[in-house]
Amino acid sequence: MTAYGSRSIRQRRSRAEILDIKIAMHRLLAAEHPMTVRQVFYRLVSEGIVDKTEAQYKQTVVRLLTDLRLPDTDDTASQMLRIPFHWIADSTRWMRKPTSYSSLEDALRRTAQTYRRALWDEQDAYVEAWLEKDALAGVLYEVTGEWDVPLMVTRGYPSISFLASAADTIGAVGKPTYLYYFGDHDPSGADISRHTEERLRELAPGAEIHFERIAVTAEQITALDLPTRPTKRTDTRSRGFVGESVEVDAIPPARLRQLVSDCIARHVDDHAVSVLEAVEADERRVLSMFAEEVAP
Repeated sequence: MTAYGSRSIRQRRSRAEILDIKIAMHRLLAAEHPMTVRQVFYRLVSEGIVDKTEAQYKQTVVRLLTDLRLPDTDDTASQMLRIPFHWIADSTRWMRKPTSYSSLEDALRRTAQTYRRALWDEQDAYVEAWLEKDALAGVLYEVTGEWDVPLMVTRGYPSISFLASAADTIGAVGKPTYLYYFGDHDPSGADISRHTEERLRELAPGAEIHFERIAVTAEQITALDLPTRPTKRTDTRSRGFVGESVEVDAIPPARLRQLVSDCIARHVDDHAVSVLEAVEADERRVLSMFAEEVAP
């Protein structure tokens, strides 16, 4: 495969070079999805396929990923490499609509299909995953959703209302609370996690809170050879910050999900989970029986 690290964004690529990039995109996503567009960009940067510039991100990665997700009857190669929409995660936009049903039977059937018991009611601790970037929510939710763990997305600095609501929940739980934070390694990213922890402790003074920043860390940057970018020295928080900056998107998605899974696994009682799953299955069968009884 051709490497493009030294190529200027202004120099037009040949059709063969464009095809090579599309093949690389399809290969990465087929092996590991969903990813955000920026995660695909960082994986391509790591393999030396595109330059680590915003121009390459916008004019090459965004554009080609759009092409590969849209039908193109005139381009056989693109059709063969077509990327399903669900391979790309985008949690920044969503539809708001109340849940509604066609009938009582429909409500019972759908409830039976989706019914879950609250896993953490029977555990000795309460766990939350905190995430700086909204775009990555779809990447991490695969894990947090499976384990019934709240995924708290700050979208930069969290609002005081958001923090107050989170603190109310933590205070009401009455258990040791473990908060695992995932954010950028840059002056603002480091300060966001500090600010979040301080505010939560202030707003839930009686709670036992264990706050740990899981990513991005300086050790991960070296161990995973993560792509870096120059730290903005115009940022008022850059004083005392050492080294270059790294976005949490730079961590490969499979590795990011594993980090979340490992954090949650520290607090899971396997026996309690087995009991819960058995009870949950019985209760789901009861709901299905109710649905059959009300069926016309």
